[in-house]
Amino acid sequence: MPSTNFTIAVIASGIDEEYQQSILRGIHRYAAQHHVNVAHFIAFGGILANPKYDQGEYNIFELPNFSLFDGVILLSNTFSGDLAEALYDRIRAAGVPAVSIDRELGDLYYIGIRNDDAMEQITRHLIEKHGVKRLNYISGPDTNTENVARYEAFKKVLLEHDITPEPERVYHGTFRAKDGRRAVEAFLQSDLPFPEAIVCANDAMAVSAVLTLEENGIRCPEDVLVSGFDNIYNARNFSPALTTVERPLMQSGALACELIIRRISGEEPARIQELSAVPIFSESCGCPAQDPEDVSVYKKRMYQLQESIHRDISRHDQMACSLVECDSFAEYIHALQTFVLKTKCEEFYLCLNDNWHIKQIQQEGGYSGELPVDSYTVRGYSKRIVMPLAYYDGEFHGESSFVSERILPRLKTESERTRNLYFVPLHFRERCLGFFAIVNSDFPMASALFHSWSINISNTLENFRKLLCLDEIVQELDKLYAIDSLTGIYNRNGFKRSAQTLFEECMAQHRQVMVMFADMDGLKHINDNYGHKAGDHAIRSIAAVLQESCLHGEIACRFGGDEFFIFGADYTEAEAERLRARIQKGLDICNRNSGRPYELSVSIGACITVPPKDSSIFQLITVADNKMYEEKKKKNPSKYLKPMNC
Repeated sequence: MPSTNFTIAVIASGIDEEYQQSILRGIHRYAAQHHVNVAHFIAFGGILANPKYDQGEYNIFELPNFSLFDGVILLSNTFSGDLAEALYDRIRAAGVPAVSIDRELGDLYYIGIRNDDAMEQITRHLIEKHGVKRLNYISGPDTNTENVARYEAFKKVLLEHDITPEPERVYHGTFRAKDGRRAVEAFLQSDLPFPEAIVCANDAMAVSAVLTLEENGIRCPEDVLVSGFDNIYNARNFSPALTTVERPLMQSGALACELIIRRISGEEPARIQELSAVPIFSESCGCPAQDPEDVSVYKKRMYQLQESIHRDISRHDQMACSLVECDSFAEYIHALQTFVLKTKCEEFYLCLNDNWHIKQIQQEGGYSGELPVDSYTVRGYSKRIVMPLAYYDGEFHGESSFVSERILPRLKTESERTRNLYFVPLHFRERCLGFFAIVNSDFPMASALFHSWSINISNTLENFRKLLCLDEIVQELDKLYAIDSLTGIYNRNGFKRSAQTLFEECMAQHRQVMVMFADMDGLKHINDNYGHKAGDHAIRSIAAVLQESCLHGEIACRFGGDEFFIFGADYTEAEAERLRARIQKGLDICNRNSGRPYELSVSIGACITVPPKDSSIFQLITVADNKMYEEKKKKNPSKYLKPMNC
């Protein structure tokens, strides 16, 4: 088949497990041979038994815009059926060919492995070859189609040999190693006679079961036979070597890739493809081991694995310490660059929701006086993604942003090598922070600590989010202290803090200052006749006029109620008159355009002087207040009020 330049999306959870890795290696082998790029959207769900954490992990499956890809491969058995159905609907809407492995999904291409035949052969072997009559079963998830097929095959053979399946002899697990331990502990506590054989739905649970049996003084196979399923590396090289089932996982991955390429090339291959599994009888059921790995090769492999783990742990610890010590986000990004390079990737992108930190929400009509509202994304991603770190072509690039529907600006780019992209979620519990993408690195599949590495980035980002949150809350609290909540201009505290330093400079340098006191006319009349909402609106309007009239660095403040004052440095009588004129002009414009049944007016008094030594700004305000009062006495407030039209 000729070389192509297609890009296929792969959806999978838990790529640190051998089942997923075997399928992915088959995909990668075929893709490399045919120059097909592979974009993996990966999660690590079901590990921490925390639904909110799982929600954050599985959210990465919301990211792919399937219309951007030439095909999709789903490792459907690695995540729940509800997620699979939701993905199916989106894939169908995109109209691209797709393959589901190990679980039939609508009318998608399906690659299955005949689990039932192999499980039947294993169970018959235990009963007929080794003569057992009491068999317990450690099951995977009840909703998993593979698990259902294996369990039904197990029960079928029991009935064929007149052995009644007993529900009490079945432990319902999740395919995790911990289920093997818990199952054996449950069997030991049961009132039923202990089993002669334990059949496990996968190898991870079987290995854990054997270890737990030995901890309780029960030998395998001398006291109880154990079988697994999948023939993973640890099962083949365990002692005793497990009786298990070899499944053509790499073949299924390669075949999935081939089906998509054939379909988009115009062929119409059969929708359903089924491969056969082969039972392997070995030491855990009392049979001799089949083709055990050479001990020297095994020892070398274990040494290499141990060295790799030690290296990754050291890298992980260095990264954790380095990132947590950063005092600014810019310093954080710079530190992260060092550890990106250590992954030996060709490209790396840190992509964050534009609302990954909290946003301040203000109400219309002035300063809200509220603390920030914590608004964040749980499902999907923000419409716009910010990218504070991008590494490609051998260098780091400056911050940029893009529309999330694009997934990544360089999702498709010319490259001589096949590109393997891994999209990994960044989140704190269910709070979506964003994701990162790492390209052409062995790290995601080769390191047992890749998941921990990604958690490290998520957790340190969350620490920075909280610091940003605290900074914003401090700013808001400062505003509550210094800003008048009704008008949005300084209150008395804010005025004193803002004007005090300048006032003291003028006092020390014998410069003139101006303190102007402005008192609103007729507020009581407005409140009594039109309501307190109208009165509040009038106060806000006065404050806006005063603030807009301060063109030369003057500081305006609401003293309280309907009283305001303005402070300015290096002021003359003429400049004070010009300020009065600007205020009056602003009020005239406001009255003409307001449509209100009353007019706004203020009485003003100003004190202009070189502040005496050891005087205070509030002493000058008292002088200005007295001058304002003299002006107010000359006024007839009714002159400025119009009766309401009836």
